Amino acid sequence: MLEDSVADQPVIEAGRFALRPPRQGDTGLLSLYAGDKRVARGTRSIPHPLPPGAVEAFVTRALAADREEDVWVLDGGEKGHEVLGVVSLRRMDRNQSQLGYWVAPAMWNTGLASEAVKAMVEANPLDNEILFAEVFQDNPASARVLTNAGFEYIGEAEAHSVSRGANVPTWTYIRRMR
Repeated sequence: MLEDSVADQPVIEAGRFALRPPRQGDTGLLSLYAGDKRVARGTRSIPHPLPPGAVEAFVTRALAADREEDVWVLDGGEKGHEVLGVVSLRRMDRNQSQLGYWVAPAMWNTGLASEAVKAMVEANPLDNEILFAEVFQDNPASARVLTNAGFEYIGEAEAHSVSRGANVPTWTYIRRMR
């Protein structure tokens, strides 16, 4: 039987929603949103079209005790929504993590991404010394989310986007936590 909770991952309260570990029951809405081409194009790793079982495998990895990435769902709960987006921390060496996030398209331009990133920075649940993040250069709104949360621009690079099937120019940001 699949485990449906992550014992060592905190729930983080964030104003209009809570950041909580994913559950198997989230796969329907996660599939709906991650299957949206606009969401997939903003990430490195979400393929488009979304293959069957991809979201279930993502949730299973996120719930694994030996996971390399901690994933939180933006849960609006009482606000009439359940899954509003995702924020994650992928562990790196030297007490660093790479931050990733996306928000359901219906929630774009509502401040949810900024609120989620700020809540993650304030909570610093992995007790990181440094957080990194990158955004595709054709997504300046996502860059503003990072700068609003205290991230500093450190340079340009490129990253492979699975949905685009190509390397895409990125802007890289850093946030020193101590």
